Amino acid sequence: MIIIDGSEGEGGGQVLRNACALSLVTGQPFTIENIRGKRDQPGLMRQHLTAIEAACTIGASECEGLELGSSRIVFRPGSVRAGDYHFAVGTAGSTALVLQTVLVPLALADGPSHLVIDGGTHASMAPPFDFIAHCFLPVFERMGPRVSVKLKRHGFFPRGGGRIEIDIEPAPLRRLDCIDRGALKSRSGSVLYAGLPGEIAARIRKAAMKNLSGWSDDAVTLREVPGDQGPGVALVLDAVYDQVTEVVSGFGKLGLSAERIGSTAGKRMAGYEASEAFAGPYLQDQLILPFALAGGGTFTSVKIGEHCRTAAQVVAVFTGRETTFETLDGVGNLVHIY
Repeated sequence: MIIIDGSEGEGGGQVLRNACALSLVTGQPFTIENIRGKRDQPGLMRQHLTAIEAACTIGASECEGLELGSSRIVFRPGSVRAGDYHFAVGTAGSTALVLQTVLVPLALADGPSHLVIDGGTHASMAPPFDFIAHCFLPVFERMGPRVSVKLKRHGFFPRGGGRIEIDIEPAPLRRLDCIDRGALKSRSGSVLYAGLPGEIAARIRKAAMKNLSGWSDDAVTLREVPGDQGPGVALVLDAVYDQVTEVVSGFGKLGLSAERIGSTAGKRMAGYEASEAFAGPYLQDQLILPFALAGGGTFTSVKIGEHCRTAAQVVAVFTGRETTFETLDGVGNLVHIY
């Protein structure tokens, strides 16, 4: 039985998701104590419950302590089964993070799977649908599995109500070495808004453009989606390179000005573009688990965050594979999983 202190490292839900995925693939049971111990509201929240319930469903697994607010769970994996699955968060909790929990186990299953996940698609503290579709999955597909995703309905904070659909064709994972991102091909972005005045979206766009050097005036557009999918607003920026697409986002919430949303996202994209690294700050931790299960790999990245280091620690516990972080002049950091 593997014992994990959920308050160590980044101390959030990522530990839960990675542990469930690794447990399903390796067959090792685990206990997590002090779940989300570093958060203002520790313990399991709705999206964490859904993610663990999804892992239990696809893997015929058992889990003790699976209730809202729980600070300890014991997870005993069964065998992963391909199939058709439908999971609902019930809030604006992230659909992408539920997918993150079950994707790799199903990508290594013995047949294709179809998933429907209801919940948030564009909400803070989680990757938006666009990041999964444009940034992470194209890299993951280069490792072997084929994954297609469709956004059926937007889900903003706090209402949620979004839906994504995923088809997974499994295959063994191949090792990747992602050092260079290649030449810049295009830049684009959009401000999605529903049930809110267009003036708010325009202010977000204006603030973002002030921080995006070299972007054309019409690169970022305004896109109104049906009002019954809101209220909500999200900014999504894409920089497409030969080998990878970086996606940066910002989301509306009470007390956060339109100018702050736009300027923060713009500065983050500008920071990535100024580097020469392959992976941005959100892709880096997503690559650790599949790279480890592929037998290793390397990638360059911007400044290494706590999420990435924590992912490496959890992977090492389940697989024995180690991760090193080396600073490179002019590029950023070289991440090596071996």
